[in-house]
Amino acid sequence: MKRGGILNRHLAGALAELGHGHGVLVCDAGMPVPRGPRVVDLAFRAGVPSFAEVLDGLLDELVIEGATAAHEVRDANPEAAALLADRFAALELVSHERLKELSADARLVVRTGEARPYANVLLRCGVFF
Repeated sequence: MKRGGILNRHLAGALAELGHGHGVLVCDAGMPVPRGPRVVDLAFRAGVPSFAEVLDGLLDELVIEGATAAHEVRDANPEAAALLADRFAALELVSHERLKELSADARLVVRTGEARPYANVLLRCGVFF
């Protein structure tokens, strides 16, 4: 049994398969999930688990070289915008429609139970060396 970190076996296994340049979409419960990427759906109830909890758990486990979010988050969800600004010094902002297009190429989608709008970010995996 794992000592700590991400305990969900489906998510832990999916993370172990990621490589440099692969995309991981961390999304709220309302984001349309594109066909193609592997999906780990963690949503349990509205708000559970939260976007912040899942994002922070993933950031503890992954090397991230870039992140993209929708610019609409700034007005529609200031808390998520502040969280993203705090976690990513060079956050790229695009339209929500463009984020959905980019998400189609993600390797993994992690759906949270977040019930506030635009709590979505597309992470680009880096390398640890």
